[in-house]
Amino acid sequence: MGKRILFTGGSGKAGRHVVPYLIDAGHEVHNIDLVPLDHPGVTNLKADITDSGQMFNALTMHTDFADLEHGKGVQPFDAVVHFAAIPRILIEPDNVTFQANTAGTYNVIEAAVKLGIRKVIIASSETTYGICFAEGHRDPHYLPFDEEYDVNPMDSYGLSKVCNEKTARAFAERTGADVYALRIGNVIEPHEYGMFKDFVARPETRLRNAWSYIDARDLGQIVDLCLKKDGLGFEVFNAVNDTVTANESVQELARRFFPGVEFKYDVDPNSGLISNRKIREVLGFKEKHDWRNYVEV
Repeated sequence: MGKRILFTGGSGKAGRHVVPYLIDAGHEVHNIDLVPLDHPGVTNLKADITDSGQMFNALTMHTDFADLEHGKGVQPFDAVVHFAAIPRILIEPDNVTFQANTAGTYNVIEAAVKLGIRKVIIASSETTYGICFAEGHRDPHYLPFDEEYDVNPMDSYGLSKVCNEKTARAFAERTGADVYALRIGNVIEPHEYGMFKDFVARPETRLRNAWSYIDARDLGQIVDLCLKKDGLGFEVFNAVNDTVTANESVQELARRFFPGVEFKYDVDPNSGLISNRKIREVLGFKEKHDWRNYVEV
């Protein structure tokens, strides 16, 4: 059975691929963004996530004129997927990035759970691991990065995502709702695979992403799997593809760029340095868009 979903940030780089995936999977999606998403079957509402009242209103009003016809009043949402955010540092001043991302996430989750919605999925980030936007070079505590890693970013964006995970956990503890946080890797759209030749030729350019990525369509699959998986309470999942974007093994990359950093456990030579083992084992994720299918190297 498809779910009725309120999706924030559906017009962004990730959202504009995830939303169509969810619609194709049989869900009904209402997009909340500052700009509409022009896609068949999507309804849109312009709203600001940093305004708590707007989030409560967005969840308690009709989505389209067609909703007026049945005369049954506003129909409830089954789930909220929250992707809206300032997407990285160096777009807005640091304080604006932190305030918008943390307050926005608080407002969205609060409105959802207080209105009785039992499933909320939020976009966290690979930047929580503290490598992506670090000041200079920074060695990890260990490799690979897994969901048990002690996240400690230096930057306003990564810090906002750590705070958002704590916010999600607090609301899950308080209400018993399922609130899942996805630590999303570098999102790659279908037209962007041309960049991978340079990634492979110059692996140093991918160090800050730990040579990981997530195909936007595979991210759609992960969100759909989260919608279908109930009863976990609060959980964090790395949302990345299976393998590193390099022709070197993970062990070779680690020796070259993170000498002396130990592996927490044995890993396959081609596996990602941001581990997606949890989404494969818990959610049943199966990668469909390996970069090697699109790039000749």
